[in-house]
Amino acid sequence: MSMRKLIAVVALLASTSAFAAHCPMDMKKIDDTLAKNPTLNAEQMAEVKKLRAEGETLHKAGKHQESVDTLAKAMKILGI
Repeated sequence: MSMRKLIAVVALLASTSAFAAHCPMDMKKIDDTLAKNPTLNAEQMAEVKKLRAEGETLHKAGKHQESVDTLAKAMKILGI
């Protein structure tokens, strides 16, 4: 294996690990904010809870980038 390919593989593995660790931190931020009873209308609250659940499902399925993206949508609604 060439040095470039090896570096590419290592970088890919490192980024995957970073996203895997990022998901639980985002879920905790969302949970902590929800625990403070944010001022959201019913539609926004339902959307945040749906996105939070989807993010966790994607994380558990190993789809970390999709999880991070989904959780980011929930955080945007919450203003975090």
